[in-house]
Amino acid sequence: MSASRALVAVAARSLAAVEEDVTLPQYRALIVLAQHGARRPADLAGALDVSPSSATRMCDRLVAKGLIERDRTGEDRREVRVALSERGRALVEEVTRRRRAELATLLGGLPAESRTAVVEALRTFAAAAGEVPEPEWAMLP
Repeated sequence: MSASRALVAVAARSLAAVEEDVTLPQYRALIVLAQHGARRPADLAGALDVSPSSATRMCDRLVAKGLIERDRTGEDRREVRVALSERGRALVEEVTRRRRAELATLLGGLPAESRTAVVEALRTFAAAAGEVPEPEWAMLP
């Protein structure tokens, strides 16, 4: 639990340094969109493990902040998808850059053999949690 709190703190500090008006749950939604591309709000709700109505309200807030865009797709005008806007993509990239820098500093303070073990353990943990490896999603359109 201590390690989890430390990682959340890194995320919170990185986000606060860039955009204090975005909550961690909203940022998580941006990350899901960065990882997987445009999604229906119901699919976003599933990925975030929240109710569809909560995801819709979150999308409303993120649209109002200019961080995501809604688009009606195909011939069925009822079907809506949400995707990162340019501003949202820039936010994710900047927060990710700050997180990388802070994590590098933290890991740099460890002895080399511990650093290797921690990095490998974190990769294994992320894979077990179903996270998409970063190089595969960081530049999704």
